Amino acid sequence: MNEISEAMPDPRSESEPAQDRTPKPDKPHGSVLYADWFDAMMFDLDGVITNSALAHGVAWKQVLDAFLHRYGTRHGVTVAPFDAIVDYHDLVDGKPRYDGARSFLHARGVDIPFGEPTDSEDTDTCCGLGNRKNRIFLENVDSAGLELYPSTVSLMRALNLIGKRIAVVSASKNAEQMLDKARLLPLVDVLISGREATAMSLAGKPAPDTYIAAANMLGVSPCRAVVFEDSVTGVRAGADARVGMVVGINRGDDEVALVESGADVLVNDLGELVVDLGHGHGFWPRNRNDATAQPFVP
Repeated sequence: MNEISEAMPDPRSESEPAQDRTPKPDKPHGSVLYADWFDAMMFDLDGVITNSALAHGVAWKQVLDAFLHRYGTRHGVTVAPFDAIVDYHDLVDGKPRYDGARSFLHARGVDIPFGEPTDSEDTDTCCGLGNRKNRIFLENVDSAGLELYPSTVSLMRALNLIGKRIAVVSASKNAEQMLDKARLLPLVDVLISGREATAMSLAGKPAPDTYIAAANMLGVSPCRAVVFEDSVTGVRAGADARVGMVVGINRGDDEVALVESGADVLVNDLGELVVDLGHGHGFWPRNRNDATAQPFVP
């Protein structure tokens, strides 16, 4: 993996026309991605490479429910507990950890200081709660293991073999640790995790900054890159970065929201995507040579 360096200037120019991001509901599942049209592939981590949404939700629930109980006792109020599936999906998923805590608490009408990343776990700030959640999540991963999406791993390996540059762009500050545990780090040319984003003063998703920086570090224009995302915030970030193609992965019931946020192609799993690897390499997956699939036209 390349060393992290400062982001290069934004390659977008004033004269570059904005891409049409009008929702494309006619885009079918199982469209063809022509690898020759692109130089780089940029993947989110949670929900795209790793199947960790439930583990994150469970860790958040443990921390936030305990805090809400303390808060309710102090203020004489009852606050609805954190739902590890619905609230994680709607209010936390795709955001930097501390922003996720703030988003949920704001939705519940709870106002506490944001705090500092160095806050201890027993500090009732967004950062303190986030730090406690992170420790619990890592402990759970160590004990239960890390679940991967096999189709994504297979696609990353195929793209690496044909020389495509690969970036992982994640709000998680644990991204490097998770990729190393999954033995995928050698496939990654550039990693921008929550740590790098903070060090480089990049706004988190849904802002496009991290994807623009990743494209710059890969040495490609965003329009020559593909983004793979499962969250609405991530899809919006890729679309606003003006990448050449955004593949939305609908892990739940987000088809409309993902398309409205800028997904050009929608699949339930990357195994549904047909990838023409070009230059005589055939198709991925190997058993897919679907002449009926519709090509993506950027």
